Amino acid sequence: MELKWTSKALSDLARLYDFLASVNKSAAARTVQAIATAPSSLLMNPRIGEKLEEFEPREVRRILAGHYEIRYEIQESTIYVLRLWHTREHR
Repeated sequence: MELKWTSKALSDLARLYDFLASVNKSAAARTVQAIATAPSSLLMNPRIGEKLEEFEPREVRRILAGHYEIRYEIQESTIYVLRLWHTREHR
C-alpha cells in the first residue's frame, strides 16, 4: 500500500496549524505532527477506519487522531488522505 495526501488535505493541515499557532506555536507543531503521522497506521490496516456509506461505491473511511477526524479513500493499492478537521468544526 502507498499513502498519498490530496491538496485539500494538505490545505486543511496548514489551516489547522495557522489557527493553533496564533495561540501556541509549539503546541500547534506537536498537534500537526500527530495528525500527519496518524494515517501511517493505515498502511498495515487500511480498513481499520469506519466506512462512510454515503460515499458508496467509493471506499471512503474515517479515523480519529485525538479530536481530529481524518477521511481517506482506498483505491486499489493506494490510500488517499482526503480531508481533516477538528471534530468541533461544523462540517
